[in-house]
Amino acid sequence: MSSDAEMAAFGPAACFLRKSEKERIEAQNKPFEAKTSVFVVDPKVAFVKGVITNRETGKVTVKKEGGDSVTVKDDQIFPMNPPKYDKIEDMAMMTHLHEPAVLYNLKERYAAWMIYTYSGLFCVTVNPYKWLPVYNPEVVNAYRGKKRQEAPPHIFTISDNAYQFMLTDRENQSILITGESGAGKTVNTKRVIQYFATIATTSDKKKEAEPQQTGRLKGTLEDQIISANPLLEAFGNAKTVRNDNSSRFGKFIRIHFGATGKLASADIETYLLEKSRVTFQLKAERSYHIFYQIMSNKKPELIEMLLITTNPYDFAFVSQGEITVASIDDQEELMATDSAIDILGFNAEEKTAIYKLTGAVMHFGNMKFKQKQREEQAEPDGTEVADKAAYLMNLNSADLLKALCFPRVKVGNEYVTKGQTVQQVTNSVGALGKAVYEKMFLWMVVRINQQLDTKQPRQYFIGVLDIAGFEIFDYNSLEQLCINFTNEKLQQFFNHHMFVLEQEEYKKEGIEWEFIDFGMDLAACIELIEKPMGIFSILEEECMFPKATDTSFKNKLYDQHLGKSANFQKPKPVKGKPEAHFSLVHYAGTVDYNITGWLEKNKDPLNETVVGLYQKYSMKTLATLFADRPLDAEGSGKKAAKKKGSSFQTVSALFREEQSNVNLSKFRKIQHELEEAEERADVAESQVNKLRVRSREVHKTVSVAE
Repeated sequence: MSSDAEMAAFGPAACFLRKSEKERIEAQNKPFEAKTSVFVVDPKVAFVKGVITNRETGKVTVKKEGGDSVTVKDDQIFPMNPPKYDKIEDMAMMTHLHEPAVLYNLKERYAAWMIYTYSGLFCVTVNPYKWLPVYNPEVVNAYRGKKRQEAPPHIFTISDNAYQFMLTDRENQSILITGESGAGKTVNTKRVIQYFATIATTSDKKKEAEPQQTGRLKGTLEDQIISANPLLEAFGNAKTVRNDNSSRFGKFIRIHFGATGKLASADIETYLLEKSRVTFQLKAERSYHIFYQIMSNKKPELIEMLLITTNPYDFAFVSQGEITVASIDDQEELMATDSAIDILGFNAEEKTAIYKLTGAVMHFGNMKFKQKQREEQAEPDGTEVADKAAYLMNLNSADLLKALCFPRVKVGNEYVTKGQTVQQVTNSVGALGKAVYEKMFLWMVVRINQQLDTKQPRQYFIGVLDIAGFEIFDYNSLEQLCINFTNEKLQQFFNHHMFVLEQEEYKKEGIEWEFIDFGMDLAACIELIEKPMGIFSILEEECMFPKATDTSFKNKLYDQHLGKSANFQKPKPVKGKPEAHFSLVHYAGTVDYNITGWLEKNKDPLNETVVGLYQKYSMKTLATLFADRPLDAEGSGKKAAKKKGSSFQTVSALFREEQSNVNLSKFRKIQHELEEAEERADVAESQVNKLRVRSREVHKTVSVAE
């Protein structure tokens, strides 16, 4: 335990990391009766402190702290830890380790503004929802090179330990940052990156920036790694019901180091961007921050260039929920985003394209169509909005409207013109807007990676995984099922590879232990979603039938799973809440899902004629975004390598492919090492067996000779 003098190195952060010696001594000397002090189950606050006043067979009477006496069963009371364990920094050290002791300790530390607490190998963080001075430069320096027990709990210790293990063990390391939405995952991810960028810096700080060929300034490698966050957050973060700045995508960031531990390069992989948010938000939510940053009017030239106003309510796609967030200054954030684009080395043409395509997506939401008289055919209801969108995308407005209302589709070896209803055109516009936004986001990630890929030699990396958090909304659709399913898979992977391996250690050491398969807690729900005839499988099957509807999809789900799987339930109607069609019992809670529009969302159809316009006539950046489309609807003779199933690739199929990468390929270091060790053991055993056979043969030969 550090003395007050040693804690002085942490500066103003000291009081937020560890209490003074005087306070700790006072806490330890509180009166305490070990035999009667307990936690008792409480219907309102989960658990409260109390003192046992009477014991009977199977029952106990407890006087609650500041309350009445209650009589409960034996299994509803839990022994309390002595005062010396109050606000303990590592909960694994407690005498009595159970749920109320953990919750009470976290609550007490949180009340004293100590947001970090260890639990064995893990660091538990409780979001304070305010900025604390615990990430200042002096704090970074104070944690540098410290062993875990030598400093208070902090994300910097986890980071520094990973860095030291990488250098001493000469192995890559991974840091997993997980938790529910709003827990503070993204902030802690940024702090991990900040720590590595600070302690492993490669550049001379005097060379703060170097000129590019374009004459713009690009930052140092550590500046660029840190600047990737504001850019990705602007385009990939949004306000949700519980979180003002929620990542609506997952990311795996690798920080590469040279042999001596100097920063060498970095790369980012992203997963599962929630593109539906581009066209739809719940009432208490907001779309991606970039839209509101642009309309904040901090850079009036953007308003003029994009032909937009400063009022989000003028644009249907971005005004279905809230338009401001109390904790976010959109003007300030716009400047950070704009600066990040420059630091990351985007040239002037690319920077303009990013803003123009964002503006075009906003205009897409305002395009209106009407039905022709006595026909089901749609036609434009005015061309002004289409003119603006086409101008920003460098398209011909008439060609764009014609492609939307009369797309050309391939039938056999010929192209024919197909009529569209108003609803079909509206769906098509939404799908195209989402596709432009998503592809632009992924392209920005590629460009960021190109910039972060230096030619310096790299020896090791530390990977940081930050995923979208588990959430339960009033209205949960396909996107939320995907996010919650990813969390379910990751939790299973985590449980198996941490707890199962831990139990293997107990076995080796001869500790008596009843084996628990932690992974099985989640298996039923995971199989219900992903296995053959599971939810995704039935959804993909229904997408193949032209006459399938939401009702037919729901009926198939009920026929296949209701009453057969305990994790699939029929929801109870709740007054004032949106309709729910089925409930899933997840590891973290039961969620009601609404399946309206799932078939259309899963097909995610793109108007290939419009895509053809993007490819041939648009600005260079937009053409690049759609360069990989497998067909050219205008029949220009382009040939693309057709992947298996590329003619019908659903959102759920793509999602399963992506999340398998998140869960399986990134954190199998332990498993691969185990497999390699087993292979080496097999080879060794094989060689031993060969030697034994040879020895027997020699022995026989010697015996015969004798």
